[in-house]
Amino acid sequence: MKKEILEVFDNTYPDRDYTIEIVNPEFTSVCPKTGLPDFGTITIRYVPDRTCVELKSLKYYFLEFRNAGIFYENVTNRILDDLVAAMQPRSITVTTEWKARGGITETVTASHTTRG
Repeated sequence: MKKEILEVFDNTYPDRDYTIEIVNPEFTSVCPKTGLPDFGTITIRYVPDRTCVELKSLKYYFLEFRNAGIFYENVTNRILDDLVAAMQPRSITVTTEWKARGGITETVTASHTTRG
C-alpha cells in the first residue's frame, strides 16, 4: 500500500474542533491465509488540525488494498498510521467492520489522539 497516494488540503477552520466522518462501504482486501476476498466497511472519524484528507486520493489509497493479503487488524492499524502521518489530525478513529466468513464477523477499532 502506497501511503504517498494520500493527498491533503488546508483546513480552512483550524481554530475550530469539528468532526469529519468518511465511510467506505465497499472496501476489499484478501485473506493472507486462504487467498479469499474480504469485504468490509471502513469508517474514519477525525478532528482535523491543519489539514484534511482529499477524498479522491483516499479512494485510490483504499484500492491499493484490493489484492493485498492482509489481516483485518493490520488493515485497520495501517490505515490509521498512514492517515496520521499524512494529516496529523487532533484525533482520529478508524473502524473496520467485516462481512461474515464462516458465520463469524469482526469489527476492529484503532484510535490516535495528539498529545498536546
